Amino acid sequence: MRALGLDGFSRGWVAVTLDGDHHEVSFHPDVTDALSRPFDRAAIDIPIGMTDDGERACDQLARTKLRPHASRVFTGARRWLWQEFDDPDHANREAVRRGQKRVSRQLWHLGPKIMEVDAFVRANPSRDIREVHPELAFLRLNGGRPLPSKKSEAGAGLRCRLLERQGIGDIGRWLSTRRIGSGAKIDDVLDACAVAIAARETAGSIPEGTPPRDIHGLSMQICF
Repeated sequence: MRALGLDGFSRGWVAVTLDGDHHEVSFHPDVTDALSRPFDRAAIDIPIGMTDDGERACDQLARTKLRPHASRVFTGARRWLWQEFDDPDHANREAVRRGQKRVSRQLWHLGPKIMEVDAFVRANPSRDIREVHPELAFLRLNGGRPLPSKKSEAGAGLRCRLLERQGIGDIGRWLSTRRIGSGAKIDDVLDACAVAIAARETAGSIPEGTPPRDIHGLSMQICF
């Protein structure tokens, strides 16, 4: 099983490849470049499959599962937000007019990456590409116990230890040397590792079973 995990950052994407004992981290300007390498299954920390109103059952289930840290799951991704508007204030006025929730600034700035992945997945329906939330993956690796913030020293340290237990022995070198100059932050690399582990060994999904699909046939399900 050659598994690939992707996490976005300001300059592009962190990609972690897990292929038996071979583990590799790389940095790419766009998702097409990141997914140009061979893989059996890829997982991405980005919404895949969207509704017109931004409401997805998988997001609400993820927020419930992550309590008391439900806010770690962004909700409300809608294609029309970025297809029709280039300003969040205008987009939010339209959302209110439609009786929908406003989009947060954090989610708005993820829009280009969301649309980038959306276009790629729709153009490559035969490839096994799944949505994974790294916080759900880390929760699973930590035995279901909530973790401190990934931005904190304690949270980053715990995540490193969990990854090392999963066989990613190079994580320290990746963070101290490979990452430098890429523009990626420590938590970007940690998240890509967790997403790759979920791609390699998917332990569960929300919702379970056959997921709902959006108007383009993309499944709306988060794996971990």
